[in-house]
Amino acid sequence: MKRAVVLLSGGLDSVTALAIAKEQGYECYTLSFNYGQRHDAELVAAERLSKQIGAIEHKVINIDLRSIGGSALTDNSIDVPEEHHDGIPVTYVPARNTVFLSIALGWAEVLSAQSIYIGVNAVDYSGYPDCRPEFITAFEQLANLATKAGVEGQKLTIQSPLMKMSKAQIIKEGMRLGVDYSQTISCYQADNQGLACGKCDSCHFRKEGFNQAEVSDPTRYQ
Repeated sequence: MKRAVVLLSGGLDSVTALAIAKEQGYECYTLSFNYGQRHDAELVAAERLSKQIGAIEHKVINIDLRSIGGSALTDNSIDVPEEHHDGIPVTYVPARNTVFLSIALGWAEVLSAQSIYIGVNAVDYSGYPDCRPEFITAFEQLANLATKAGVEGQKLTIQSPLMKMSKAQIIKEGMRLGVDYSQTISCYQADNQGLACGKCDSCHFRKEGFNQAEVSDPTRYQ
């Protein structure tokens, strides 16, 4: 049986990536991070969705990225913007996907997993440099250079199945796979009940995706 570690934030994209990995025949091991983000409602959602979709095991890793700050998601003195601006936004968390993938790589090696799935997207995204295909290609090369498994010829792949899909296409694919998007939380500043602000970039892209997919938006808003 093929095994995969799936990065699962509790948001729309990552849960779709999990559903795709499951359909592709992988035993899935889901991994979330409590890294000092503004709310932990997404972690509750991730655990619930992991069980719903049938992951073998779910882990939450604690990392204190607030100690370095540098992002509106890890520093309360930086406001989450409610208007989109060109360039890399202040919601970018320095090196976040590099850190997350590195820990996923360690668990994948322990599990003798063949793949790591990550729900990054280069079409409808916020301008984050660690969501680009060049980054994924580079990290896969690193993964196979830096691990015992890679040196011994057990090649590991970094799967980013949503990379070239629009948000509407992602939603349609998830619905085909039976994903319950009402259980997902994508908002950068959701409240303790998981209710979305409806104003941040993430909410904007999500709402627009449901609109373009011609699907009723199941998001619970404040």
